[in-house]
Amino acid sequence: MWAKSSGAANGHPAIRRLRRIAMALLLPGVLLAGTASAQVSQLAPYKDDLFGYGTVLESRDGGAFRVVDYDEMRDINGRDEVPERKVQGKYVSLKTKRVEDHLTYRVGDRALKYVGAGATKGRASMIVIYLHGQNGTRFQGADDWTFGGNFNRVKNLTVAAGGAYLSPDFSDFEANGTAEIKALMQDYAARSPGAPIFVACGSYGGKLCWSLARDPEAASMISGLILLGSLNDPGFLKTAAMKKGGRQIPIFIGHGSHDPIIDWKTQQAFFDQVRKKSPGYPIKFVLFQNGNHGTPIRMTDWRETLNWMLASGGK
Repeated sequence: MWAKSSGAANGHPAIRRLRRIAMALLLPGVLLAGTASAQVSQLAPYKDDLFGYGTVLESRDGGAFRVVDYDEMRDINGRDEVPERKVQGKYVSLKTKRVEDHLTYRVGDRALKYVGAGATKGRASMIVIYLHGQNGTRFQGADDWTFGGNFNRVKNLTVAAGGAYLSPDFSDFEANGTAEIKALMQDYAARSPGAPIFVACGSYGGKLCWSLARDPEAASMISGLILLGSLNDPGFLKTAAMKKGGRQIPIFIGHGSHDPIIDWKTQQAFFDQVRKKSPGYPIKFVLFQNGNHGTPIRMTDWRETLNWMLASGGK
């Protein structure tokens, strides 16, 4: 791309500036190449000043349970260009569009669509899967502009780390849907041996999260469950993950204290049950004070959550 020049010319300030500009242009392409030869250990910072948690109002259990300040006027109206429809541009980077596509996965005679970004064709360093709730589609988890740009952030975090971010359609929240997501996980696990797989579920999508966690084959692939304004499952307390010597799957629960659909107190009770039955179990709960049903999808700090799960060793 650059013509050869003498050593003296190479040292000229103008040439050095041009080279710095060239490297700045090339680096995003390197980061977005979407292939990785090894697992990621930690995710690099990305807009942390915009997406990090605000004031922690309460903390207990060594920080495993936190109450975080949330204010609708500040965190929706002050953050969005069009409230709940389009976040301000500073929260979004569309670089991931270069490595994002609408893809198809097959389970038996069923063909289903999903949005994939990053290492969807080669080896991935990690895989993050988002499962929508009732009345949702694959487009929810791929939308760059809604939910305060938080889906755009997790896409950028995952792609920059050489991982694959997936937002799939599925048939239902029962056996068919469970089998479909399990098959998608198996496909990516086969192409990326040893790569951690994190499954995030919004609202009623949590039914699939817990079904996968109760399936021994699926559970063996899961490195973390992320429940966003979602359900709990007492049946999980009887799984191998909760038994002495069992492989523990890190769990993150994010919930709004004013959620009118799922009472946060039922989620806290589940959190307490897990900690009581298995002291030290890797589980965290962030309660957004005054938050609504969709608040955890908007406000959960993806980088903090995924880095904690990576460090927890749920692989």
